[in-house]
Amino acid sequence: MSTYLKPVPDWEEHEKPTLPGSASMPWHPPHRRVAYAAVAVLVGITGGLGNALVTANLPFLQGQLGLTPAQGSGLVAAYAMVNVTANLLAFKFRQQYGIRLFAEIGLGLYAALAVLHLFVGSFETTLLMRAASGFAGAACSTLGTLYMLQSLPRRYTGNLLVVGVGLSQLAVPLAWLVSPGLVDTGQWHNLYFFEAGLALCAFAAVVLLKLPPGVQIKAFEPLDFLTFALLAPAIALLVIVLAQGYVRWWLDTPWLGWALVASITLATTAFIIEHYRRNPLLQTRWLASLPVLHFIAGAFLLRFLTAEQSYGVIGLMRQLGMGPDQMRPLFAVILAGVITGIATSALTFGPKRIIAQLLMAIALLGAAALLDQNRTSLDRPHDFFLSQFLASVGAGMFMGPLIMLGITQALKQGVDHMITFLVTLSITQTLGGLAGSAVLSSYQLHREQVYSSALVSQLDPADGVLAQRLKQQQQVYAGVVTDPVQRVAQGTAQLAQVARREANVRAFNDVFSLSGQVALGFLGWLLLLSLRTAVLKQWRKHHPPDPVS
Repeated sequence: MSTYLKPVPDWEEHEKPTLPGSASMPWHPPHRRVAYAAVAVLVGITGGLGNALVTANLPFLQGQLGLTPAQGSGLVAAYAMVNVTANLLAFKFRQQYGIRLFAEIGLGLYAALAVLHLFVGSFETTLLMRAASGFAGAACSTLGTLYMLQSLPRRYTGNLLVVGVGLSQLAVPLAWLVSPGLVDTGQWHNLYFFEAGLALCAFAAVVLLKLPPGVQIKAFEPLDFLTFALLAPAIALLVIVLAQGYVRWWLDTPWLGWALVASITLATTAFIIEHYRRNPLLQTRWLASLPVLHFIAGAFLLRFLTAEQSYGVIGLMRQLGMGPDQMRPLFAVILAGVITGIATSALTFGPKRIIAQLLMAIALLGAAALLDQNRTSLDRPHDFFLSQFLASVGAGMFMGPLIMLGITQALKQGVDHMITFLVTLSITQTLGGLAGSAVLSSYQLHREQVYSSALVSQLDPADGVLAQRLKQQQQVYAGVVTDPVQRVAQGTAQLAQVARREANVRAFNDVFSLSGQVALGFLGWLLLLSLRTAVLKQWRKHHPPDPVS
């Protein structure tokens, strides 16, 4: 039985919060509903935009701050590890202390560190800033959804939930659209001025327009903090391995192996403790059930497939010398695609359409990858408009149905299973994205080495065509290099650079092909599961169990 920490107001039935830790849903006048929707958009975008700005401008920031590639990937890892682990205790914090305090602490800490970083600007404060951004991102993703739910009457809860959870997906294309204007002066400070200003605006918005009060109950137990103390470093170490593995290379860095061993040991210990608790934070028996394992695999693979865009397309464009300025039109198309996907999912929302929406999202992601598998070094951002619009529609479409599917399964077991679902969803989405980038980048590097070796082995100096190409390369430097020996060396180096570029393009084509094959396999697996479920349902309908005598 829940222990209430504050008197429960005399709500009408339609005003009661869905769960402890959620806001109540009283009547609002139209102007206030519009304000709630506007704050939802602001807060939802704020949670992910800071990290998206760093990711979009990572080469620029590395140069400005003097960071190595490993340190640059550490900035992304700092956000991810805190973002995942914050969800372990965030739900119970909301239940016990209220959503308002949760919102103000999350955004207040983020805004304070953003301002502090402007005055210090060291690598250490950058890491702290990204960690705070991860905590704020966990808070903002929830807040954006809760604020959006207040914008329309309760009968539209399902549709608004789809919109609310999709808001954070707008951050990446928006970051690429605004980045050129922020870095055109050649200073990193503008990025953080923008991020700090956005955080302060979001903080002011949630303080001025507060969510309606909810129910506060006693939620925390001492063993919750022990589980957190074990799982938080376990997840953090796994994030570090995925973020650093392809930068330092997996087999060349022994400490990555030890970090993985430590992560598995800590996570196993935490799960053993949770398995035998009377009131566990994580429902391990439910996690081990077949439907939940299917959900975990599906959620992970869906996020994995989005790496075709976040790593594949962006990586290829960067390899071909395209910067944020040149890619801005492409990300305008991507933004339109995400909005289209979210709108389509929200407008067609319904319990019977969840699986169909997920199948459509997978099909669109797979189609985009297969359309991109024959790219050349002459392709430019406008050549990706169709494929990336399809990918963006798929990415915008799947998140709402995925969360509704998970919430439905969790609430069938009881409210105490919601924490397990939220943590599972956060882990699959974060690790799915990191694993997608890690796997595809490792595969791309391997294939690039294979193609480079093959191309170089075919270069015969005695070949007339090659000799003519070398002569042309040397003539490029005739006006600036007078020494003929140096001209030959420069021309040869230039030809080797062209060979490497072509090898990279071929390797990225293999990445797109792999993503498409994974999507097709995933689609086939989900169709088989759906067919099996339908057949079993029909069989049970025609063969009811014998009545108990």
